[in-house]
Amino acid sequence: MTPVELSRTVLHAVRRAVDEGELSVTVPERAVVAPPGPGGCGDYATNVALQLAAAAGQPPQRVAEILRARLLDEQRFTDVVVTGPGFLNFSLRGTASAGLVEEVLRRGLRYGHATTGFSGTAVRISCPAEVRAVVVADAVSRVVRSQGDHVRVECEGRPAPEWQSVLGADVTTRGPRTAGTHVRTADTHVRVAPVPAPSDPLPLGRDAARWALLHPAAHDRPRIPGDHLVQREGNPLFRVRYAHARTRALLRNAADLGFHPEAGPVSEADALTALIGDHPRVLAATATHHTPDRLARHLLAVADAAMPLLPAVLPLGEEKPSAAHRARLALAEAAGTVLAGGLSLLGIDAPDHL
Repeated sequence: MTPVELSRTVLHAVRRAVDEGELSVTVPERAVVAPPGPGGCGDYATNVALQLAAAAGQPPQRVAEILRARLLDEQRFTDVVVTGPGFLNFSLRGTASAGLVEEVLRRGLRYGHATTGFSGTAVRISCPAEVRAVVVADAVSRVVRSQGDHVRVECEGRPAPEWQSVLGADVTTRGPRTAGTHVRTADTHVRVAPVPAPSDPLPLGRDAARWALLHPAAHDRPRIPGDHLVQREGNPLFRVRYAHARTRALLRNAADLGFHPEAGPVSEADALTALIGDHPRVLAATATHHTPDRLARHLLAVADAAMPLLPAVLPLGEEKPSAAHRARLALAEAAGTVLAGGLSLLGIDAPDHL
């Protein structure tokens, strides 16, 4: 069960409670589902009961218990627990994680992107003619487009040609365009103006320079040159790209051994599964708040969660490949897919070999 499917399941429970007269509220368009925070438990959590409590005229915990009674009917949950002021926490059966992996592998690099085409929203992004602002505007535009919005990017001055030729920052794009799409005045104007780069990032090259400019929050000063070119664990970009390259190497090695990925339950990988499932929400939040650093931090968390899984993917010695190996390989491939797709939206290459 993916976060999108879980959100629909929660809304169905709300609708049942309304139809049965236990809640008198308007069913919201969506329920935010994310990994549980401090004090939570299970695989995912939602605060929908807190959102509905005022309109329902009931305490949030009572609303949560009403919804919990209906959610327990779902065979895909092993448990539904109410914590704190009224958070609903879900523990999923193993088949749920298999469904998530299958969806990631089916969608590929577009996992987490909008599936309905043009959203109907037009966004105008502007930025000063400063290298970090231009790169951040370019990354924001990529993520916003992934959510189906029409984007126009404008620079308040003449950007240096090297910012496009070396760093790949395009502030002249007028996309996405589809045949017959009417280009209208933007519904939203976003001005991107992060703390400027303290020095020229061009000597780092495209990938390291973009990471150096995008990974820090907009209000933080980026470190240039820093250690972005060093291939060691202390370099976050290296950790992300190394984890991706490891997943690709495992797929090649498994093929040599005659087995292929097949989604299934994987024990002791709950944190990684939750992060993969959270990827669509992270993309949506990055687009909404125009914060590519949010996506960069998420990719680092996925990479760090994936690394403990990888040594157990291939059989050892005379061991024969089993269903567990195939399931771990599928989960590793899903993690690599999320890493590659996220890096692509940041304008950074995800090499198969490092």
